Amino acid sequence: MSVLRSGTPHRPARSLATAAGALLATVSLLLGLPGTAGAAAGRHAPEPTHPDQDWAGSQVARHEGATGILPPLPSLTASVEGVDVSSHNGNVGWSALWKSGVRFAYVKATESTSYTSPYFAQQYNGSYRSGMIRGAYHFATPDTSGGAAQANYFVAHGGGWSKDGRTLPGALDMEYNPYGATCYGMGAAGLLHWMKDWFATYKARTGRDAVLYTSTDWWKRCTGNSAAFGRINPLWLPRYGASVGELPAGWGFHTIWQYTSTGRAVGDHNRFNGSMNRLRALANG
Repeated sequence: MSVLRSGTPHRPARSLATAAGALLATVSLLLGLPGTAGAAAGRHAPEPTHPDQDWAGSQVARHEGATGILPPLPSLTASVEGVDVSSHNGNVGWSALWKSGVRFAYVKATESTSYTSPYFAQQYNGSYRSGMIRGAYHFATPDTSGGAAQANYFVAHGGGWSKDGRTLPGALDMEYNPYGATCYGMGAAGLLHWMKDWFATYKARTGRDAVLYTSTDWWKRCTGNSAAFGRINPLWLPRYGASVGELPAGWGFHTIWQYTSTGRAVGDHNRFNGSMNRLRALANG
């Protein structure tokens, strides 16, 4: 048994208080660092407040701009014309787009785990009825919930796939955060882990590898130009100019190019990098 001797300092309560204070200060510092608060406390950012304004390329145009120069018209055997739409387009006139030469469409279905586009049925079914090959996409908000949760929500609200020859695999829209920090307050490792969860869950639910929509600039800033997905996930790249430009690491070619956000009738126009037969092959899996 230890014995206290006269003149021996004994301040256990004060020492514990000092240690506790130091620990609290360290935790407070960590919680104040970007990207650590949610992980440390198990919290997430609030659900989206303006998802009707967030579509594929909405943040790309704001951050990267456009040259105003459209690419030359391609050979009909080398590419297929397409569009992408969301709730901000309202009810779309699909027959007019078909007559203008549009043959495929991607339709925004969901954002986070709280939003489904109110125009999804008109746009998704309407493009199909017009004769187009169509697919659905999910606008990612990695700071609001996990990748698996958002993939499940997407599949449950229009993002599924069927081998009917007319349905494209779902697409994950990864771009600048409309609600705050460009990279959602997350480091490259956290974002890559989130995407891996999303893609793995989507494939488990549908049997398909999803398409990835992202810009080269955002990809470099937020993932460190990772090459993790280039061998598996088809690339849908936005760049508003005369050419597709530099690709993110890992991809030797793009599958879809969103080449303008100011098209007639529907702003966002795309070109599939291949013939109609190759587009059907992507739909069939």
